[in-house]
Amino acid sequence: MKLDTQTILIIGGTSGFGAAVAVQAAAQGAKVHVIGRNADRLQIFLASHPELTGTALDATDEAALQAFFTTHATFDHLVSMLGGAASGGFLSDRTAIREAIEGKFFANLQLAQIASPHLLRSMTFTAGSGGHPNDAAGAIVGNQAIATMVQGLGVELAPRLRVNVVSPFWTPTGLWRTMPDAQQKQQADALASSIPLGRVGTIDEVAAAYLFAMTNTFMTGQVLHIDGGVDL
Repeated sequence: MKLDTQTILIIGGTSGFGAAVAVQAAAQGAKVHVIGRNADRLQIFLASHPELTGTALDATDEAALQAFFTTHATFDHLVSMLGGAASGGFLSDRTAIREAIEGKFFANLQLAQIASPHLLRSMTFTAGSGGHPNDAAGAIVGNQAIATMVQGLGVELAPRLRVNVVSPFWTPTGLWRTMPDAQQKQQADALASSIPLGRVGTIDEVAAAYLFAMTNTFMTGQVLHIDGGVDL
């Protein structure tokens, strides 16, 4: 399936993977609407990409989400970048572990429940590859929960909607905007030694997986590991 004339809603679409998905999809003729939490960052992004439209809101806020879908027409596809990074094992602070799981799993579960009646074709979520239970407990549990969620939703919403998840390894995105460039390069070089392909991925390489998930009409309930083989 081609994306021309399709409508796409991207949650977290003003930087990193979300921004790249928005730009790539629009280049294929899709009508793309992005949601960003930071209004100023959203306006700067939209000013440089006039082919896109956008809304500033907190996508983890249930009332704000409900209001958005009440006032907007249906979308063909939803792409969610909700969730963040977390470190620390199971003996680390329980509040931090709970927040990581809430941000990764429950925020996306809420989104799926609210958004699915307003979608026509697919939902694609974001998890993560790499890490270990002893040093990224909350993130690991959250990622595994998202994978389980898409398996369930892939059946519950079939055949009307397809549901998948993209699982990238560490990539220099806006999530790390507070890290100096030199430190980002040092991090990338250090991680490359553990990746069979010998390097970290690019934002565009990861973004292409979301477009594949939207356009492959015979795939649902799957995890796309875009990680250079690190999980091997």
